[in-house]
Amino acid sequence: MKTVYTVFCTDVIHDGHLNVIEAAHKYGKVIIGALSDEALIRYNKFPTKSLEERIKLYESLDGVDQVIVQNSIMYDDIVTKLHPDYIVHGDNWKEGPESAIRENVVNLLSEYGGKLIEVKYTYNPAVKKIDDQLKEKLAMPEYRRKRLRQLIQMCPVVKTIEAHSGLTGLIAEKTVVENNGKLDQFDAMWVSSLCDSTAKGKPDIELVDMSSRLRTIDDIMEVTTKPIILDGDTGGLTEHFVYNVRTLERMGVSAVIIEDKTGLKKNSLFGTEVQQTQATIEEFSAKITAGKQAQLTDDFMIIARIESLILERGMDDALNRAFAFVKAGADGIMIHSRKKEPDEILEFCDKFRESDKKTPIVVVPSSFNTITEEELAQHGVNIVIYANQLTRSAFPAMQQTAKDILKYHRAKEVDDRLMPIKQIITLIDEL
Repeated sequence: MKTVYTVFCTDVIHDGHLNVIEAAHKYGKVIIGALSDEALIRYNKFPTKSLEERIKLYESLDGVDQVIVQNSIMYDDIVTKLHPDYIVHGDNWKEGPESAIRENVVNLLSEYGGKLIEVKYTYNPAVKKIDDQLKEKLAMPEYRRKRLRQLIQMCPVVKTIEAHSGLTGLIAEKTVVENNGKLDQFDAMWVSSLCDSTAKGKPDIELVDMSSRLRTIDDIMEVTTKPIILDGDTGGLTEHFVYNVRTLERMGVSAVIIEDKTGLKKNSLFGTEVQQTQATIEEFSAKITAGKQAQLTDDFMIIARIESLILERGMDDALNRAFAFVKAGADGIMIHSRKKEPDEILEFCDKFRESDKKTPIVVVPSSFNTITEEELAQHGVNIVIYANQLTRSAFPAMQQTAKDILKYHRAKEVDDRLMPIKQIITLIDEL
């Protein structure tokens, strides 16, 4: 009997999947590949069911002879192992980033005469309803909140990009790229106080209050499913921080990062150029402990941001604070630097990892931007945050467009660098 292979990455079976199985069954023995979690999150949505649950679901389907695990988006290992006579897939992968997967399959099959069978993709109200329900489930607080901890366990590095509005949230949510035969996307979103303040035309001095920050989070959550890390500045008064922890936890935010400074907040990249006061270890530890005692689930994370390197207090001070803050209950450590080279960041990570192998390390490579995620991971970094690049790229583009319209007294000269409205609208899902 000939072998037919297809791969599923779904948590719920609908008519489209059944049509694929029916088509595959006509050609021989049907083997379904269950895409692993690690592969799934690189180009699709985060699973709501475990890999084991998905395997059992696929095994229960009529017409399925065997289920195996596919550990990569590309099919090289599977084809080498199985040499299937046929690979079956929906015809919805001919364009966009997924076309790279199709090309991979075509090339592999051509090496030994295998054939690709493409089934017309199923579009109907029932299928759309199931897809919408899955998206809504992923967006629910109890699923979203715990996802950051899950990602830290699954990914070499959790790639996080800033979002300060519903539209930038959609960019973070939906941007998928193909590069060197691999698909990739961001894992999480960073709601920065700098970018949130800038979008509102306000200075980054904690002038935008928490109520306003929560509205921004709500705008982003309404249209996305990925976990959110909030820039909590100093956390404010401890008495206020504990209430904010409960609120963020209830909303489904995955983590808040608070920095060990007191007084009027100034952006860290000013360093010692402006007056900045660091909290004592005892003061900040007490705030962390109070926040941890206030939360109700094990999902939510409080991450301590250490400003010692920014304020030129030395490596020993940074490490002493890190160990003290972990002891106080911090779920992670963010270490910051404004130097152009990553040397002091890497030194901190290496020395911290000598004593602490588990506590997640977060870095923000804004100034030391030549180092790659892979290199950071080799030094024990778990989360990389691209903290303000969307805001910084949008501002000069908008400013130049405004200048050119004033210069030419019409919009024609700027039109060739504008995204078509139709393309923007496709980012936004309609009910």
